[in-house]
Amino acid sequence: MFSPTLVPAGPAPALPLPAGVEAGFGLPKWRRKRRSENASMAQFFEVHPDNPQGRLLKQAGQILHGGGIVAIPTDSSYALVCHIDDKGAAERLRQLRQVDEKHHLTLLCRDLSELASYARVDNRQYRLLKHATPGPYTFILEATKEVPRRVSHPSRRTIGLRVPDHRVTQELLALFGQPLLATTLIGPGEEEPMNDPVEIRARFEKQIQAVVDAGACPMEPTTVVDLTHDEPVLVRLGRGDPATLGLGSTE
Repeated sequence: MFSPTLVPAGPAPALPLPAGVEAGFGLPKWRRKRRSENASMAQFFEVHPDNPQGRLLKQAGQILHGGGIVAIPTDSSYALVCHIDDKGAAERLRQLRQVDEKHHLTLLCRDLSELASYARVDNRQYRLLKHATPGPYTFILEATKEVPRRVSHPSRRTIGLRVPDHRVTQELLALFGQPLLATTLIGPGEEEPMNDPVEIRARFEKQIQAVVDAGACPMEPTTVVDLTHDEPVLVRLGRGDPATLGLGSTE
């Protein structure tokens, strides 16, 4: 009778790796390169403008907490935002806009209860703020010590603050738990703000970390009012009606 010869068990012989695959990685080089490129491209969150998906806004908030820059919709135009305490992110924000330290960055606040932590406001100023918020206005106010010097005006120690009237922005601020440092999304050398999230992604997808797409926004910046003087001073006429504050147009 035939008796099979028993061979002691041992490791299976190594099979040759497919072309283009390196040991220890398991993915062809072209696929690993594409994965690396995708990791550096901006994430795109499409949300409903009136009922935004919380899970997507939470992901955007996590990117901000991690030092990222995110393009978000507001009631005036799209804006670039980052964490107020992140020095590197604030510097990249200025670089993207190609503005210097004298350009006022803005704190986006959920409501007036957050303003007191970042700006000195008297009763007269508060009444004006209450009358015009939320809305497409930016107010220049004296900054408190809570505001890092790198984000306030270097000589005047002032900061721009505003409360946007946009559901997505409000929901993001609520989930984030604190104001966001922001600047209007205007391309370098341009004058008009951007309001098309698809175009924003195409132009900045390797410079920012995420885009929150809630559809088109108005293509008009905020009206800027300086409240650090005895009387309010209209600095820039934008989407907000200065008559709401008892001011005339600069035109």
